[in-house]
Amino acid sequence: MDFSTLVFPALSLGGLGLVFGVLLGYASKKFEVEVDPQVPLVREALPGANCGGCGFAGCDAYAQAVVDRVAPANACSVGGAGVAEKIGEILGISVEASAKRSAFVKCNGDCQSSKNKYEYSSNLDCIEASKLPGAGAKACTYGCLGLGSCVKVCQFDALYIVNGIAKVDESKCTACGACVDICPKNLIELVPADKQVRVACNSEDKGKEVRENCAVGCIGCKICEKNCPHDAVHVVNNIAKVDYDKCTQCGNCVVKCPTKAIKNLMS
Repeated sequence: MDFSTLVFPALSLGGLGLVFGVLLGYASKKFEVEVDPQVPLVREALPGANCGGCGFAGCDAYAQAVVDRVAPANACSVGGAGVAEKIGEILGISVEASAKRSAFVKCNGDCQSSKNKYEYSSNLDCIEASKLPGAGAKACTYGCLGLGSCVKVCQFDALYIVNGIAKVDESKCTACGACVDICPKNLIELVPADKQVRVACNSEDKGKEVRENCAVGCIGCKICEKNCPHDAVHVVNNIAKVDYDKCTQCGNCVVKCPTKAIKNLMS
């Protein structure tokens, strides 16, 4: 075998490799995107849940946005005040801790209080059940289906099903919003954690229809509205709504509500 038939191809490949290596090295320097040294520091301070509760795709995106000053430094609901303080130290700014919020399931219609139109014969989750005739078995089309889609997406073990209704353990809830997004009935919302007076109903049906489907639903009677001394409760679309900026937790609405759709979680 001619020695040149082995040497020349090897030299050619080696030469090409050297040329491409030089070109890639030049390109990496030429087009290198400089990373602000504060970004990895902020990223390290974050809990790494990647839950999206801050409004960004994950912790990496949020860290970049904070350093770029397009996101508030206290938006990480999982990390809370401690993480906000660390970010403030990294950026050299003063950061106020945001008010703690918690998820709340706006339904009180458990297995004893509410009616069903039919029974399931298979193991469905809420998303699947909501696509069945009548938007699920529950007579109240606004009510919690109790099949645990919210429980499955919660990374923090803060939701569980009790007697056909999803409940929130507020000591574990980080207000990431995953349960809010997944609920097909749109009956989970984030509320101020220190405001314990809540309307546990999501129905916009009129009073008589509510009564036919659920014994503890809001009937839109406006008794709560009339008895609130702070103008904090109003009936909108047949359902009582609490303005937490005005609510003092006096409890008048809780006492006066004839169906007990308004409750104080502390009592």
